[in-house]
Amino acid sequence: RVQTRPAEILLIEDNPGDVELVHEALQHGRVLNRISVATDGEAALDFLNHARGFENAPRPDLILLDLNIPKKDGFEVLREIKDHPSVSSVPVVILTSSQADRDVVKSYNLRANCFISKPVDVDEFLAVVGSTGEFWLSIVKLPLGI
Repeated sequence: RVQTRPAEILLIEDNPGDVELVHEALQHGRVLNRISVATDGEAALDFLNHARGFENAPRPDLILLDLNIPKKDGFEVLREIKDHPSVSSVPVVILTSSQADRDVVKSYNLRANCFISKPVDVDEFLAVVGSTGEFWLSIVKLPLGI
């Protein structure tokens, strides 16, 4: 398909180093993208609800969500995203340091689209995030612009 606009990605992540790595990983992909960052759960939901200060926030095509974020944790944010009529269809990729089986199960029960444990190695992190972006933005057919 011909890309007519950059894909909108909402990254919900409070670790500045990981934010930088995600930017780096996704800037080399085949799909133009624009990344918005929310550093806590409340800011993420304000962004998605076009709350004060986010009136012009774009509707994301893909959400990358860390589970360990302040104010509202990733599970609460995931639950609210999937219950939100205008963004419930947006794919949510859990990108977290957790490897706990209970977190994997809970994420899928809350309708996450996939669960990825962040690799510790920087090169591996870049490769995993890059291929995740490639998959969701190039291979999968998403209802962009709805």
